[in-house]
Amino acid sequence: ARTRARPFRSHLGREKRWSASAMAPGAAEAVQQEQPKAVLLQDYRPYPYAVQKLALDFLLGEEKTVVNSKMHVAPSYEGTPPPMVLNGEACVKLATVAVDGKDLLEGEGYTLQDEKLTIENPPNGTFTVDISVEIEPQNNTELEGLYKSSGNFCSQCEAEGFRRITFYPDRPDVMTVFTTKIVADKEKYPILLSNGNLVEEGELEGGKHFAVWEDPFKKPCYLFALVAGNLVAK
Repeated sequence: ARTRARPFRSHLGREKRWSASAMAPGAAEAVQQEQPKAVLLQDYRPYPYAVQKLALDFLLGEEKTVVNSKMHVAPSYEGTPPPMVLNGEACVKLATVAVDGKDLLEGEGYTLQDEKLTIENPPNGTFTVDISVEIEPQNNTELEGLYKSSGNFCSQCEAEGFRRITFYPDRPDVMTVFTTKIVADKEKYPILLSNGNLVEEGELEGGKHFAVWEDPFKKPCYLFALVAGNLVAK
């Protein structure tokens, strides 16, 4: 007996039919493996650190973009400092990590595994974490994080796109205030935008310019936004 595929309506209102036999060999298994994993409320644990403020420095480039971040961190735990786990993705190339201005070595001060950067022994009390990474927005076809569209730099961080920009606790219960500096070629990218209020802008050598944005209100990183381009109304 033949099994009749169940129809559904697309956003255009047309009926479409799918069946397992219509998929390429192994495709059904791949789709099943890609199903999102359930996150249960009973498994929730508060993040053990508060990010009091975050400074981001973007040097936008055609072949690579350098992102420098500085987190001001305070403890939210009791007892011994636990490891500080930061989310990332394979597209984020780590350059350096420093805690309180001291560079850490992989395997000693931090580990990088399963797309997570873990600072193994954070200090007691408040401290800073400086991270430098390289990304390639022009090759970002996922359209999450920082990418290029029609020659402009754009961002999409909801729901977990910020981890494609830099290593950070990419979760909605970690709230902070953002200060963002953007440096780019002035002719190609005359408009530089980010969260909050424009507090500084100016010219730099080599045909570049910069803008600094400060957002006074705490928010999760999925609300971070950056746009750079030739945004002129026609």
